[in-house]
Amino acid sequence: MNPAYRSPVKRSVTIAGHPTSISLEPMFWDALEAEAARRSLPVNALVARIDVERMEADDPPNLTSAIRQWLWRGRTAD
Repeated sequence: MNPAYRSPVKRSVTIAGHPTSISLEPMFWDALEAEAARRSLPVNALVARIDVERMEADDPPNLTSAIRQWLWRGRTAD
């Protein structure tokens, strides 16, 4: 199997004191962890920031989609 195509991995994160599960493909988990490290933040804190941004949208996507979009936007903004 091509390592670029891997099934999503479910992990638990805590946002504003509430646990939730997020399923992302390993490449997105890697990108999220790298961005959190670059910003000197725990992954939970970065996910919480993304969650706040997504809730400001007129029609907010689910959190997993918001994370993927946020990561993509950051990658294409460079």
